[in-house]
Amino acid sequence: MLLKSNINDLKKILKSDKVLSSKEECYCYAQDSTNLRNTPMSPDAVIFVESIEDVQKVLKYANIHSIPVISRGAGTNMVGACVCEQGGIVLNFSRMNKILEFSPENLTMKVQPGVVLDDIKKLAESEGLFYPPDPSNFKVSTIGGSIAQSSGGASSFKYGTTKDYILSLKVVLPDGTLMKLGSGTVKDAVGYHLNQLIIGSEGTLAVVVEAELKLIPKPETSSLVTAYFKSIEDAIQGVNTIIKERIFPATIDFMDSNSIITVEKFYPSGLNTKSECMLIVELDGIEESVNSQMQKTVHALECSNSTEINCILDEADKDRVWTSRRSSFAASAKLGVDVVTDDIIVPRTSLSQMIKSCQRICEKYNLTLCLVGHVGDGNIHPQIVLNLENDDEFKNYQDAKAEIYDAAIKLGGTISAEHGVGMEKLSYMKQTVDENALEYMKRIKKLFDPNNILNPGKIFKV
Repeated sequence: MLLKSNINDLKKILKSDKVLSSKEECYCYAQDSTNLRNTPMSPDAVIFVESIEDVQKVLKYANIHSIPVISRGAGTNMVGACVCEQGGIVLNFSRMNKILEFSPENLTMKVQPGVVLDDIKKLAESEGLFYPPDPSNFKVSTIGGSIAQSSGGASSFKYGTTKDYILSLKVVLPDGTLMKLGSGTVKDAVGYHLNQLIIGSEGTLAVVVEAELKLIPKPETSSLVTAYFKSIEDAIQGVNTIIKERIFPATIDFMDSNSIITVEKFYPSGLNTKSECMLIVELDGIEESVNSQMQKTVHALECSNSTEINCILDEADKDRVWTSRRSSFAASAKLGVDVVTDDIIVPRTSLSQMIKSCQRICEKYNLTLCLVGHVGDGNIHPQIVLNLENDDEFKNYQDAKAEIYDAAIKLGGTISAEHGVGMEKLSYMKQTVDENALEYMKRIKKLFDPNNILNPGKIFKV
């Protein structure tokens, strides 16, 4: 816990209006978007940094006094990655929200960490360019948070995740040292790629204060195909058949029966609620190519026993379908007191088995499950409805989660594809990551952050 003298020092180092320290003000930053059974500890101070120099001053002071520092963007992560397990200082980046440079000729954009992803996308599209990573919360989530969690999204199947679009980073180390990582060029074969080490490190190694992003030309057009099936196996066979036909969709998303029914009640949009599951396939490229891809996709889905196929070209109708899909978590919250979303990935050859395992495990523990995912790359999101304050339900959830993770690992997958580890998955790291690799991760943490002030208690204990 910070002493009053620490707070006074911080207010002297920075302008006093940048520092919040009352219980009421700090309580608002005790939680992120993770549904937790107990409210974590509130930070002792929240600092609205406005410049790299602000960040350097705070970290230098915190490092000397061994004060935990937790970086926070929009707080939309789902694994407790920016809660304050030990109190300390929250660095709020909402005022470092400027797009510093946009170079359409170089296909690059330099941004501060508080810039919202939707703003990045819109500016890129104004010049016919495209920033593909699209987590479901991209309209509010920030680039700093995306870098911290190595966010993905529906477009990851074709276009990759955040790590594939970071050319360079400026980061501040715990002692206040500013360091640039990466050259800002598309190709860079000089030394270790330390910028890739920072991506996905959840603010435990350094604090990102600037990022240079890679952009690509925006596809000329896109179309959407929705397909319904009587069985999970047929739907996954549809995915495999599409790819076998040498079609590379921008997205291939999935919703199970419970998700379809639940979303349709929450956001009526004409989904077929009598099906076991559905696929949402987005195709993009030049118009002639998309038309050809759509015909082949429809044929592939027909050969996979789809019971209903819809080709959607109208932009409003496409938005309606994607709004339905992105509403699945909010819709699931209507089914009970709490809903917890998870994030696992397996090889696509094991996907049907993994989906069935999730359904069987949740049925075993009497838990309501709505399941969605990005099935093109084997990534699924079990959304489990329960009352976290009910001891029996909470224990059932904990047991079910452990079995789901165990099933994913046995099928050659892992416990997180795009949400990260945070503190929610920390206890499963030993069974997920090679023992020697985990030891080297801890050594790297010690090298970067010898006093363990950066987001302590996340990913693993040191």
